[in-house]
Amino acid sequence: MTTINPMPDPDDIERGLAQMEQYIAAHRPAPILPVAAHANTEQNEQPAGGETKRVRELRAQVAEARLLAELQDDDTPLEVDSPKVLKMRRKAAEAAKLHRLSQNPEMRAYKAARARRMFTIVLVASLTLALGWSTAGVQKFAANDVTSDTAAWWLAWLVEPFISLGLLGVVGSRSYLAIQGSPLTGDAEDTAKKIEWTFLGLSLGMNAFPYLPGVADPFDLDRLVIHILGPIVAVASVIYLSIHLKGFNDLDPHRLYAGGTPPPYRENAPVHVASTRLDTAPLVEHARQAIASGRLTPSAGIHKYRAVLLEVRDRIGTDTARAVRNEILSDP
Repeated sequence: MTTINPMPDPDDIERGLAQMEQYIAAHRPAPILPVAAHANTEQNEQPAGGETKRVRELRAQVAEARLLAELQDDDTPLEVDSPKVLKMRRKAAEAAKLHRLSQNPEMRAYKAARARRMFTIVLVASLTLALGWSTAGVQKFAANDVTSDTAAWWLAWLVEPFISLGLLGVVGSRSYLAIQGSPLTGDAEDTAKKIEWTFLGLSLGMNAFPYLPGVADPFDLDRLVIHILGPIVAVASVIYLSIHLKGFNDLDPHRLYAGGTPPPYRENAPVHVASTRLDTAPLVEHARQAIASGRLTPSAGIHKYRAVLLEVRDRIGTDTARAVRNEILSDP
């Protein structure tokens, strides 16, 4: 038995098609926009005025560069003394103080006393060594062929000391009297000199006699010179010791030089500062006019001051520009 399906209703077909179109429209995928459209969309999303991240970074770099340029034009860091400059300034100040102190009469007297003591010690040491050397030569002359187990050999060691002590006594006495302002004169001075030369001759002769030509066999010039050195150095030391003491005693600590007292040491004269300020007065006035017109600021760098000052005068150095700026900054 065959069943015949009824024909669909046209209204049902239209409703089915409408529902299918709604389903397709609801599940349709989003269309892909072209690159240009995407760029336009991003541009539309930018803040007003173009303040993007790149713009802000560039603006910060420009502001930093302007500040750096303004600070680099300021020479104030160059005016700050470095550790090396401070060290040199301390040394210069110390040298100036030492120079002034060296001109003080009390300091000169103190230095003279130290020098006199030091040179006196040197001369006495030289005299002692020379007398010790001469004593050995005189002992050999005085003992002759006497053996060391006799009293004469031991007493021979006393010959040079009592001659030397006599010589030291005469020379020392003359030196002291000369230092006290009462030197020996006339016959007294002649007698003292004869005694000195007698003692010198005795010491020198006894040292040299065993080694003279015709006495020494064989003759040796070197031995002769060596043995006469002791008495010669001893007498020379004694004679100069008197001159040395008298010279230091006559030293006047108030007289700096033989040609007169030089002018005292002084710092830089204030006249130089006054003349510098007077010379920069027109420049300061021109700088004030430039500040009033807005072409210059009081705290501008040295090079900006120099550029403005070159308008009224040639060959303006940085020192002059710095002096003008300091004058401007000191204005009330």
